Amino acid sequence: MIDDRAGDAPRAGRPAVFSPLYQQIKDLLVVSLERGEWKPGELIPSELELAARFQVSQGTVRKAVDELAAEHLVVRRQGKGTFVATHHEPRAQFRFLRVVPDEGDPVPAVSRVLVCRRVRAPSDVGRLLDLRAGAALVYVRRVLSFDGTPIVLDDIWLPGTTFKGLTTERLAEYKGPLYGLFESEFGVRMIRAEERIRAVAAEAEAARLLRVAAGDPLLLVERVSYTYGERAVEVRRGLSVTAHHHYRNTLT
Repeated sequence: MIDDRAGDAPRAGRPAVFSPLYQQIKDLLVVSLERGEWKPGELIPSELELAARFQVSQGTVRKAVDELAAEHLVVRRQGKGTFVATHHEPRAQFRFLRVVPDEGDPVPAVSRVLVCRRVRAPSDVGRLLDLRAGAALVYVRRVLSFDGTPIVLDDIWLPGTTFKGLTTERLAEYKGPLYGLFESEFGVRMIRAEERIRAVAAEAEAARLLRVAAGDPLLLVERVSYTYGERAVEVRRGLSVTAHHHYRNTLT
């Protein structure tokens, strides 16, 4: 049977909230993922094994795993099983990088790190990361280029305690996706993100780095990224040139 002793007892005067059995199994699987029982890229136990572990039906487990797959926490591979999703997979990379060319297929971006240093949290960034103003952060500024043309200027803030040891040198030598580095070396997997998008005019410094004229239109994407437990672990503000690129999203 499912052991729910770790849960809090309902408080007096507050009605108990019950969730479907498959949702309870899903929550337990997320806890196992968060604790690192199965690492990114690893095969998780089969549905039959999980059903035996939790003493529920295979159908209940399948519905729980289906939801995890829909949320990109796991990946089903025909004939091989179900694996913990990883940011090192190409499709995971393009899931968070939404700026694509107007024509042709998306291509990997080349990152040039301009700044990586420890700073004190501005009040607005600290609030988004649920940190006090003045808390230690790692600030990264980089330019993403596609086919040799600078397209995106990113300003990124990360919790200093979580990303202790992140340096300009490490970022410069790393050739994979940034979220892959966070996953492999800092144990942080980005699960989801919330974004706000608006048009702005290029200021002088951004115009210089993106090789556009001051005042040219840019697309500003403000993102807060979350890991397990709805914990915010990144604030990112990206300015994009959209003369030959656009922001692509899929609504389901």
